[in-house]
Amino acid sequence: MRYARLVITAYDEHWLGAAIGEFTGYSASVIACDCEAGQEQRIFSEMTPDGRVGASVLVFAFSNDALAKAVQNRVGQCLMTCATTAVFDGLPGSETHFPLGKQIRYFGDGYQKSKLINGRRYWRIPVMDGEFLVEERMGAAKGIAGGNIIVQAESQVAALDATRRAVDAIADLADVITPFPGGVARSGSKVGSRYKALKASTSDGFCPSLRGRVETRLADNVNCALEIVIDGCTDEAIRQAMSTAIRSAAGDGVVAISAGNYGGKLGKHHFSLRELI
Repeated sequence: MRYARLVITAYDEHWLGAAIGEFTGYSASVIACDCEAGQEQRIFSEMTPDGRVGASVLVFAFSNDALAKAVQNRVGQCLMTCATTAVFDGLPGSETHFPLGKQIRYFGDGYQKSKLINGRRYWRIPVMDGEFLVEERMGAAKGIAGGNIIVQAESQVAALDATRRAVDAIADLADVITPFPGGVARSGSKVGSRYKALKASTSDGFCPSLRGRVETRLADNVNCALEIVIDGCTDEAIRQAMSTAIRSAAGDGVVAISAGNYGGKLGKHHFSLRELI
């Protein structure tokens, strides 16, 4: 995959949260979304470019062109519209870049202004609460999507508790996101379908209600399975996040922890769970 890191700042935590929530909406899976996105980490005001509260957001897509289109659309519709926000490039040293402020500036209808600071160009677009500050271009780099674990538990409650522990632990790590709702996917998928129009369908082997009708991949006494999907900047970041998730999820009511395998055909990066622990 290709990814970008956006540093978003705002007046306070309320507006920062609103911006992130809007920007990362409908970005769970590139099966049907334009990208996979999520908050990487909150950033203290002492560490942001403009001295305000901020956060880094990672965005993943299949190609540089798809990444550029998704970021441009989402920044224009979700961040420029959100009161007080500003957007900075979180990968300024990348060899590959795509335009951002250079495209969005036209919304200023000729009143936009630019400034070059330390070799980086910013655009100031007039809006009704002042100005929307956005960097002219964003860096892009190679990343990895699709690291995952599947928590198999005796009950839904046990599975929910276990995945919450795991997602909370991953949230403390850099270079990774969990793009699904609350970091968890209940609709794990397999490649292909009996319906020709679909490129993915329900992972029937992990559905408790289909036990006896399909070849199950669930352990005995399992009545709920939930998946945590992890996107990361590097192979090592994915490995660390998966290991952290496995150790954090283990506990009462958890019968087994496995993963979606897909026959090893979805990419060159393979992660053996036994090696991770």
